[in-house]
Amino acid sequence: MRRLALALLATALPATAPAKTVAVEERSIDELQAQMTAGKASSVDLVRAYLKRIAAMDRKGPSLRAIIATNPDALAQAKALDAERKAGRLRGPLHGVPILIKDNVETADNMPTTAGSLALRGNLTRRDAPIVAGLRAAGAVILGKTNLSEWANIRSSRSMSGWSAIGGLVRNPYALDRTACGSSSGSGAAVAASFAAAAVGTETDGSVICPSSLNGLVGLKPSIGLVSRRHVIPISHSQDTPGPMTRSVRDAAAMLSAMVSVDPADPSTAGAAAYKKDYTAGLSASALSGLRVAVLRPTMTPDLTGAFDRALAVLRAGGAELVEVEMPPLPGIGAAEFSVLKSELKADLDAYLATTPPGVGTRTLEQVIAFNRANAAAEMPYFDQETFEESVTTKGLKDPEYLAARAKSLKQASEAIDGMLARAKATVLVTPSYGPAWLSDPVHGDQYDGPSSSRLPAIAGYPNLTVPMGLVRGLPVGLSFIATKYGDATVLGAGYAYEQRARARVAPRYLPTADAGPGMAGSR
Repeated sequence: MRRLALALLATALPATAPAKTVAVEERSIDELQAQMTAGKASSVDLVRAYLKRIAAMDRKGPSLRAIIATNPDALAQAKALDAERKAGRLRGPLHGVPILIKDNVETADNMPTTAGSLALRGNLTRRDAPIVAGLRAAGAVILGKTNLSEWANIRSSRSMSGWSAIGGLVRNPYALDRTACGSSSGSGAAVAASFAAAAVGTETDGSVICPSSLNGLVGLKPSIGLVSRRHVIPISHSQDTPGPMTRSVRDAAAMLSAMVSVDPADPSTAGAAAYKKDYTAGLSASALSGLRVAVLRPTMTPDLTGAFDRALAVLRAGGAELVEVEMPPLPGIGAAEFSVLKSELKADLDAYLATTPPGVGTRTLEQVIAFNRANAAAEMPYFDQETFEESVTTKGLKDPEYLAARAKSLKQASEAIDGMLARAKATVLVTPSYGPAWLSDPVHGDQYDGPSSSRLPAIAGYPNLTVPMGLVRGLPVGLSFIATKYGDATVLGAGYAYEQRARARVAPRYLPTADAGPGMAGSR
């Protein structure tokens, strides 16, 4: 297993010629673009600088294990984009900027899309997911594929986030013994460590927001219907969506601008044309002035409460009117959501696997389960696959129990968010995204029982933006901005204005551990 991962990485790293030294650490998309515009760096220089950083830190140094494969065609792509620039053709703010793609999203490059599973080693589709096509058309260089919680963390409810059979365990750059969360673990750790300017993650419930929050990043879970899910290894057509993960709100807005599209093969995007625009254009540092904000205060540790209160003070100083709200009762919403995910996983994953190339021997979820059993030493050394096994017994998308569960969870989630906003006469809801990162635990799996902002917007299909609000005992925590459906520009605007005032992001130091004081590890 480890030899396979190393082989994938090694074969993907192209030979590099001597090049000028280019500063890429903590550089934004605009800063990289400015270097290229001024002739201080080329796209080829940026690709080489990032590859050098990955080679020094992903399997060596802090050994973050954030990258599954680098793109053997990245330098050729960069060279072509440099030629376009020289000829006076610029595609936009992403022109020549290297980005990373989570390894459950297909790209047409010479890299398989594995979801971290050995069962998909042969999944070399040579297809661009529409979101990748959009980013490529906007001038982004596809630098490589990031590690993830295997199968996007749906195989088991007792999993260890950030682990996959192909990629190993992603480590948090702020404290190497802490989780990077998941399932977009590699995307979170990689962007935090400046392995690229930005990355694509995917979320069903928390998989963009949690790793972004725990790795000190901005992460946007877009409204369902803005971004196509075609050629993304699925869990749930009701809740899945790709989203940008970056070090700034402006960078997330630039990424989203290239990702929004109408895709006839994904009916949810039928109305996306109305929201296809430059999301950076509406960003303003004064967006908080006069903005009514609903404040949802969950149960928190004193340290997290302090960070949240400081964030609220920033919002208030920016002119926002804050109104405290309470979460309404939501009986059975978690069980209903889980029922939906299991039913849709069976249907959606079977449909996806049927489109994979002949090199993939697992054509159904049932065959994936059998593969895992046959390769248990490599695939299941830490946790089992009980969610897969429960999913394979579900009765399909016409099952009355499934339909009732979806109707119940959707109604509860959307009415909860809409109701809190209405009672506060507010446009945006803010709440802590998550608490600080817990210890990676191969024996007990994820051990966390703190606050989470992800469930309601994930089920409702509403946007959720997390923005850094500082460190708690050396570990990042985030502030979530949530709005109603298609309020993506609204949360980006509010988040940007907060970010510009707070300046709360702190770069990682790759420490071996962090202070594990009260409330840090969590418990079940």
